[in-house]
Amino acid sequence: MRWKLFADLAEAAGGRELAVDADGADTVGEALDALLDAHPALAARVLDEEGELRPHVNLLRNGEDVHETEGLATPVDADDELALFPPVSGG
Repeated sequence: MRWKLFADLAEAAGGRELAVDADGADTVGEALDALLDAHPALAARVLDEEGELRPHVNLLRNGEDVHETEGLATPVDADDELALFPPVSGG
């Protein structure tokens, strides 16, 4: 599974683009679990206390925000590109 990470998330994982072994992952949540297993420093930044994706973290599957689809239950294919963005602010 290919992941793109931005800002402090890339720093925590040690790279902006990562390949993560997510064999058997059928959902974005399972692919995220594989990413967090490979890079545990990300967990506190992207998950809340209940283990759910923080609402301010943007997780995209092929450019589409999963908050607007089925969330972590969004189906995923091995050739999909996933991206994690921390909250963005500015003016």
